[in-house]
Amino acid sequence: MVELLRNARRIVVKVGSSLVTDEGRGVDAAAIGNWCRQLAVLAGQGREVIMVSSGAIAEGMKRLGWRTRPKEIHELQAAAAVGQMGLAQMYESKLSEHSIGSAQVLLTHADLADRERYLNARSTLLTLLALKVIPVVNENDTVVNDEIKFGDNDTLAALVANLVEADLLIILTDQAGLYEADPRRDPQAPFVHEAHAGDMALERMAGGTGSSLGRGGMITKVLAAKRAARSGASTVIASGREPDVLLRLTAGEAIGTLLTASTAKVAARKQWMADHLQLRGAVVVDAGAVAKVRDEGKSLLPIGMIEVQGEFARGDVIAVRSTEGREVARGLANYASSEARLIARKPSSQIEGLLGYTNEPEMIHRTNLVLS
Repeated sequence: MVELLRNARRIVVKVGSSLVTDEGRGVDAAAIGNWCRQLAVLAGQGREVIMVSSGAIAEGMKRLGWRTRPKEIHELQAAAAVGQMGLAQMYESKLSEHSIGSAQVLLTHADLADRERYLNARSTLLTLLALKVIPVVNENDTVVNDEIKFGDNDTLAALVANLVEADLLIILTDQAGLYEADPRRDPQAPFVHEAHAGDMALERMAGGTGSSLGRGGMITKVLAAKRAARSGASTVIASGREPDVLLRLTAGEAIGTLLTASTAKVAARKQWMADHLQLRGAVVVDAGAVAKVRDEGKSLLPIGMIEVQGEFARGDVIAVRSTEGREVARGLANYASSEARLIARKPSSQIEGLLGYTNEPEMIHRTNLVLS
């Protein structure tokens, strides 16, 4: 456990509504300032951190003077729109105190289900991390009904962990972690210190609903850990009120419940790519490109492509084939087939001149390639 936590380089942190808004009293400047201070320390250690923050609707309710969470979708959307302003402003202010830039990223589950939007979201988040900016992610509750009725930020945090291939997901809540029974009803319930994410017994242990502010409960956190484990990320569920919880966790201290992923990150991603995505087309590449991709672990560049087969869109899975017709690899295309035909045999520096824009310098980035 100690080494897993200490070695985590890319971390997704999720904080719930009750923590962010001091049980619904409005955005808690002190609490957010405390987390931002810890994020700054982690960034100084060379770690990459993404914050998934609830609280927009709760903050909007406070600003609008509403005492109870509304049930009408349009009122929830209005509260989210109002609250997002205060939430983003607070994170920007508190991170800037430590000379760290921030960015607001609003996502829906649909953004991550559509392959092209998946690639766009992934590219944006990875670019922000490379720029040493901390993304603050929230569901785009202002425009998507289902995200308010059924969505929860525990699930979103797990999807973000999958998206950026995080090493660790930390879910901060108002509970110490997972118990074998509801501690509010059974004060003697044993505490779960460590288990395997995806263990069905965990889902039986978890249950009940969240607070009146949020939509999740412990069950959504257990399911989020199960989802995060699919890309090799382990999950910690811990109390957000523990002093310096992020710093202590990443130093290897046993706080909360650790749900470990059974599959290594690289292997999990390759399994996902190999098993769950259908081929939409192919590119035939020269011997030099085959060697770069297969032997050196490099990305596939347009200059190595000889032929484009089939019709596919950006984000579709395509095969990479040798001139003999053998499949060398498969991966997510950064360009549609019509674009690929224009940039084939051309250096990446010419992509913008040929297409009028550049999505990526690669046809398929190495992290989105699986050798056959």
